[in-house]
Amino acid sequence: MRQLLSLLPRPSRYAGIEEGTVTKDPATVDMRIGLAFPDMYEVGMSYLGQKILYGVLNQRPEFWAERVYTPCTEAADILRTHNAPLCTLESDTPLKDLDFLGFSLTHELCYTNVLYMLDLGGIPLRAADRGDDLSAWPVVAAGGGCTLAAEPVADFFDLMVLGEGEEVMLEVLDLQNKARLLGWSRSQFLYEARNIPGIYVPSLFSYNSADGTLTPKHQDYTRVTRRVIPDMDTAFFPASQPVPFGAVHNRLALEIGRGCTRGCRFCQAGIIYRPARERSVDHLQNLLEECLASTGYDELSFLSLSTGDFSALKTLFMSTVDRCAKEQVSLSLPSLRVGSIDDDIMGRMAEIRRTGATLAPEAGSQRLRDVINKGITEEALMLHVQKLFQHGWQQVKLYFMIGLPTETYEDLDAIVDLCRKVRGAAGRVRRLQVTAAISPFVPKPHTPFQWERQLTLPEIRERIQYLRDAFKREKSMKMRWHEPVMSALEGIFSRGDRRLSGVVESAYRKGATFASWIEGLSLDPWMQAMEEHGLSPDEYTRERAADEPLPWDHLHSGTTKEFLAKERERAYAMKITEDCRYGACRLCGVCDVGKKESGLDRLTDTTSYRNRLNRQERDQQAHTPLTDETGNVLPSAKNEPPKLADELKVKAGHFRVWYSKEDRAVVLSQLELQSLFERVMRKASLPMTFSQGFHPLPLISFGRALPVGVASRAEWFSIYLRTPHTAEQVRQALYGKLPAGMEVLFVEELFNQKKVIQSVTETYRLDYTGPEEKKAAFFAAWEAFRNLDELVWTRETKKGPRSTDIRPMFRNFSMIGGTSMALDMDWSQQYLSPLALVKVIVPDSTILDFSLIKLSQEFE
Repeated sequence: MRQLLSLLPRPSRYAGIEEGTVTKDPATVDMRIGLAFPDMYEVGMSYLGQKILYGVLNQRPEFWAERVYTPCTEAADILRTHNAPLCTLESDTPLKDLDFLGFSLTHELCYTNVLYMLDLGGIPLRAADRGDDLSAWPVVAAGGGCTLAAEPVADFFDLMVLGEGEEVMLEVLDLQNKARLLGWSRSQFLYEARNIPGIYVPSLFSYNSADGTLTPKHQDYTRVTRRVIPDMDTAFFPASQPVPFGAVHNRLALEIGRGCTRGCRFCQAGIIYRPARERSVDHLQNLLEECLASTGYDELSFLSLSTGDFSALKTLFMSTVDRCAKEQVSLSLPSLRVGSIDDDIMGRMAEIRRTGATLAPEAGSQRLRDVINKGITEEALMLHVQKLFQHGWQQVKLYFMIGLPTETYEDLDAIVDLCRKVRGAAGRVRRLQVTAAISPFVPKPHTPFQWERQLTLPEIRERIQYLRDAFKREKSMKMRWHEPVMSALEGIFSRGDRRLSGVVESAYRKGATFASWIEGLSLDPWMQAMEEHGLSPDEYTRERAADEPLPWDHLHSGTTKEFLAKERERAYAMKITEDCRYGACRLCGVCDVGKKESGLDRLTDTTSYRNRLNRQERDQQAHTPLTDETGNVLPSAKNEPPKLADELKVKAGHFRVWYSKEDRAVVLSQLELQSLFERVMRKASLPMTFSQGFHPLPLISFGRALPVGVASRAEWFSIYLRTPHTAEQVRQALYGKLPAGMEVLFVEELFNQKKVIQSVTETYRLDYTGPEEKKAAFFAAWEAFRNLDELVWTRETKKGPRSTDIRPMFRNFSMIGGTSMALDMDWSQQYLSPLALVKVIVPDSTILDFSLIKLSQEFE
């Protein structure tokens, strides 16, 4: 796969040279492991779970864990055209040659992408087709939130990890390593793996194809229980981690806790990640320093299911925000509930950065919010948004669901009315925008609403159109919505049984991949596949009887079915169940309470499951209106830029850093390099000078953008530092900090140079790398070009067609040996991509036929 990098779109996705990657000698490890994420690189590299497992496994010298992501369809076509298998990023190892391949199942719409990756990796799709030889194919496993109800893909996996995987993954791999040494068969290994708490082996349950029900094959293995780490201060967190070349969330996500006990009745995560466990503040502060120093990120996010409910959030935030401000590291708090942060935190957030604020009322009416146990009032919501506007926010997004149990059209009208009230709370805010984000409700397993009916696709579309018509009449209000087809598919597979395995495979064969992307979404192959297998969507989206067997009954989250049924009754009675962290225990079954033991597996004699908090009461005060001395509510603040500390603007030194860019690093784009060098400067503890404005940026400038695929031994960037340094001190600080294929060559100090000066001449070496039979024609094209007085190249640009005579750009070119040429380029009048110029001269060539490397550049 690596030899095709230059042909692949966005090749940096597949290069495997990110900072923080782990490389090992294959001859020194016992187990080769692939951590597979069934979505694009940009999505997968935002997923913290994979980074945690990557760090845990690679701490063990006998294991080597590598990453692999779903290639885009264009990249997959290139692989197939060249008969190249899908490989790991770090070592370019085909997936079929691994010992263990683990997929993260984070949502149901990724299921066909799993088959897509197995197929591209040359691995049989179904576990039954991989035979009984343990060494013939990798053990294919799944983990992630979906595994507690993943029967629709059970036939494709040898085993699944239920719950948190840091500890159980090591136990599974140790067992597999033992099995390989002892010559066990695959079935013997899986039979022994059933004894590891948290491991689900689908093949140890007999499947009834008539109705999708399951029968255990062994009396000592009738139910599998989720695995939980009781104390988060003992849980591994990766200080060093692969830092992506572009990701949906390209920032340091510091996990401050797991679990949420708010008890929203629609929320699966609020059940399957119980109990609530917080890392201690001291531990988090130590992790923060290690992570920032190791990664060089300029943005930090405190990650949790409900960050605002962290009991010591104010203590943690206030102790962190000043430290981050000193290095211009921004700090964000996702997953905030209404009223979950107080005035002090909101005020400091306003000083850092104000973009948009997001809140989740989930329902427009108080009646429906009580049904789903959201636990917030309209009064609290209005106070929260009022304070946002007073602190300078101009944009507020509100998340709502439609199709919730007992919903009426009056509840839909209440969504519009609530957005009007939020708009009214803004006062005279300029450029005000209130956005309602609408998602159809999908009943999820292991929740109080697991028995409920889901709206049909026509019903979803009808209600979305009803809301769209209402929002069209409103100023400063807009509506966005989740694609109804996605919700319909999610509803089928979230509560599906094993009969759907055939549907998943058939849909994949019909081209159904990337179902969570609008560009790749089509309902037709899914419906055709269901019809072929004699199944109907209504069978899976219908209401379930309270006493009927459910496809996930043999998979235990720790929460009892009796608790879920009782919560459903309370929903219809519109009764609120308070958060058990700070209120009464409702005996959900997860925690050890008095003489009643947790439903989770007892891992040791001292294992105790309970909510673990920093404080028994939250360290924040309730919201109060911001008023003046006479009690009048203060008007909204002006949206002025955050104040930048004076010391961050000092220009104490200006340097040009020269570096090389070869091997796999040639695939990095200029935009990726800019982000890379900002992080490298932070890791090197070189204090950059920053600009002013709403988004202060380091004062860093670059030479001409080198085309992707072109190597160089003469690249540079210039940087201002805010404390005195010598050029040698800068070089030493940067030494060894760049990715593979890049090296700092030397550093020079710039004096009295305010404007970045670009080179006027550059020299390149062109090497022919194509087949021998094309070589003569390749160089003949260059000889023909030498004899031309002009060669006009017309190309499409953003401003329309542009024509340029490219002949004057070549000052000289001459042969070096039999397969190379020296090119002297003149950019005094205009710069064009040298890679593109070669293709103009030899139009029949491809990037596989030649390589270019820049050797030097000169200034006027």
